[in-house]
Amino acid sequence: MFKPTMTICALSATTALLLAGCTPNAADSPAQEAGGGNSEVSVMSDQVFYSMNAETNSGNAVTNSNVTYMMDDAFSYYDKDLKLQPNPSFGTVEKVSDKPMKVKYSIADTAKWSDGTPYSAADLVLAWGARSGNFNTKEAADATDEDGYVKKQKGKSVIFNSADPGLALIKDFPEVSADGKTATFAYSRPFADWNINMTIQDSGLPAHIVAKKALGIDDPTKANAAILKAFKDDDKAALAKIANVWNSGFDFTTLPDDPDLLIGTGPYKMTEFKKDQYVTLERRDDYQGSRKPKLDKITIRYNEDPTAAVQALQNGEVDVIDPQPTADIRKSLDALDGVTTQNGLDGTYEHLDTVFDNKGPFDPASYGGDKEKAKKVRQAFLMSVPRQKIVDDIIKPLNPDATTRDSFTQVPGSPAYDTIVAQNGLKDGFGTLDTDKAKSLLQEAGADKPKVRILYAKDNPRREQVFQLIKESAEKAGFEVVANADPQWSAHLNNTETYDAGLFGWATETTAKTETDSYFRTGGTNNAGKYSNPTVDKLLDDLQTQTDETKQTTLLGDIERHLVDDAYGTILYQFPAIVSSRNRVQGVDPITVMPTLFWNFQDWTVQD
Repeated sequence: MFKPTMTICALSATTALLLAGCTPNAADSPAQEAGGGNSEVSVMSDQVFYSMNAETNSGNAVTNSNVTYMMDDAFSYYDKDLKLQPNPSFGTVEKVSDKPMKVKYSIADTAKWSDGTPYSAADLVLAWGARSGNFNTKEAADATDEDGYVKKQKGKSVIFNSADPGLALIKDFPEVSADGKTATFAYSRPFADWNINMTIQDSGLPAHIVAKKALGIDDPTKANAAILKAFKDDDKAALAKIANVWNSGFDFTTLPDDPDLLIGTGPYKMTEFKKDQYVTLERRDDYQGSRKPKLDKITIRYNEDPTAAVQALQNGEVDVIDPQPTADIRKSLDALDGVTTQNGLDGTYEHLDTVFDNKGPFDPASYGGDKEKAKKVRQAFLMSVPRQKIVDDIIKPLNPDATTRDSFTQVPGSPAYDTIVAQNGLKDGFGTLDTDKAKSLLQEAGADKPKVRILYAKDNPRREQVFQLIKESAEKAGFEVVANADPQWSAHLNNTETYDAGLFGWATETTAKTETDSYFRTGGTNNAGKYSNPTVDKLLDDLQTQTDETKQTTLLGDIERHLVDDAYGTILYQFPAIVSSRNRVQGVDPITVMPTLFWNFQDWTVQD
């Protein structure tokens, strides 16, 4: 199943000078093809890796997914045309029944963890059980600390820090073959995106290692059996321990002493991790899958400053950068010799969500429970957001053809985009700046200069520019707008007491029809603002089971119309993309879904 991933900024910054002084191997050292022993590419990223489990709510970030994508195999991958391609060297996935819908996962003999343990049905059962939310005894949000992490539970209190609506439709324990090579899952109702559930991005956590940490079982075969038994019997005492390890046991910010935390099924292994500075992945000689890379090493170096990224590229400290572009960054890259720059659209879009449950300006509780007054304040605020000016001033210098994005669910240019935009009513409502109307709505609501605290990434130049334009415009309409710039904003996204509107981006991981389900569903994993509309929930249910494309478009249009009517939030623009690489690197060709830049890492080569 897909996992929508937030695009977030670095947890801590490092300067270009510091990077040059503490990096492992120089990026411009002699390089060869695979087997030469010293072919390496260095990539700069803007957020530090922090978890091997990118499927938890707290670990759900681009930076983690990029690393695990290269350290893990999966049943399928996207190609350049965003078509899902099978990976038979890991296994196959097929629908074997329609009524009820049953999906069979068959695991190849070459699918193995890097410690030699075969990948098995226990790993799939762990992924399903943890991500479905079906075994939780209470909501993860009820036990989350101020940094967005679930506190360790005791006794029979089970909280897996994840909730995947598609996997939640699998209620019953699967049919597992005696040899653990197949698992057949039955859906409680048809699901449109069954072919994506547990098939892409990574292979999940190793069940035998989770059982070793949680239950004290060292033997991999017995450990896998214990995982299967815990979920089959719904053993809450065992599952509570398993959940504690699954939630945070694979989080780290420097190379761990415990090698068990680094076990993967893919072609690369992590060999170096300097806190806040870089991660180095080296090719596994014992990897038996089909994605055998040509490079011996890929090092990801971290710096949130796009100017520092350009400087590092110019100085030869890194080979590839994917900075958040600005007009100045683009000019700087165009001036570099020996560098190829690709411009286009990124898979991420910027948006602004309001908070419904924090007793702030958009919460009915602030108006004695009057939902209409709260909605008018939300409408007034969203109507004061200068969407077109933001695009004209900040995005068009990077992409002259840029427009506002006017759909909550569809990428501009996609087949259903124009139809849904015509249906959702955004441009006829708060999608167009109207300061006078915003003032009038505030008067009707009896709201006197409501304070709006906007959460966004600290030290992110473009977000700072966007915030300033929103602040200037909204204050003309009668709001007080306060910056809540936070270097760890993503971890604090669920702490809605600290902010009233969130400014950030969603990165598209898949082409699934139900991709945005968790953004808008009551209690959804990524519904941080606690939006809730039973009609939208029902429409999302219908979308999950709908396979007709025309009807899917209609359902999505209906969902978006409710989002507009409820003043859920607004959409700003599709990210412009700039990927620059030194000419020594061949094969870098990003796509617009996760993992964008790294999707074809196995094809990268160097020429010196």
